[in-house]
Amino acid sequence: MVAPLVVIGTREQDGDYDLAPKHMVTPLGWENYFGFVCTPEHATYQNIRRDEVFTVSFPTADAVVLASLAASPRCGDHSKPALLALPRFKATTIDGEFLTQSTLFFECKLDRIVDGFGDNSLIAGKIISAMISAAALRSMDVDDQEMIAESPLLAFLAPTRYASINRSHAFPFPAGFQKTRDTES
Repeated sequence: MVAPLVVIGTREQDGDYDLAPKHMVTPLGWENYFGFVCTPEHATYQNIRRDEVFTVSFPTADAVVLASLAASPRCGDHSKPALLALPRFKATTIDGEFLTQSTLFFECKLDRIVDGFGDNSLIAGKIISAMISAAALRSMDVDDQEMIAESPLLAFLAPTRYASINRSHAFPFPAGFQKTRDTES
């Protein structure tokens, strides 16, 4: 499976901030919803259940080591000292932090948690604020391929690999194809 590699930011019970990489992530529909898979055993899940907010950072392709450091194990006192090495900045709308070396940033309010996917849960949030780096911003004046080459995407190839995506191709949609909304259901 290929998926974006993101870093989820939450606030710990003691007021410190946590960052954790996730790769089972997806937009949820055409509106401003974002979801990811997490286990209730992780602090990320518990922090979001308590505070009902989280941040999402999409690291740059050359920030894979920083994303990896965010996965460092906790010490006996439940701290994650490796996080001190990560460049971060504060969210503007919610109480949270982002990984600085990223291209896209979401501030999310918890919409719901759906438990019961084996040991895992789907955490769904509504995006209430978003920022993007200038290099990753689509423009009618710049071909999408140029934008991808300038700002490659970081992808996770489960279970243990990653890739930098710096080339893309236009999808060959059939003539007359249109994106539709199912307003009936």
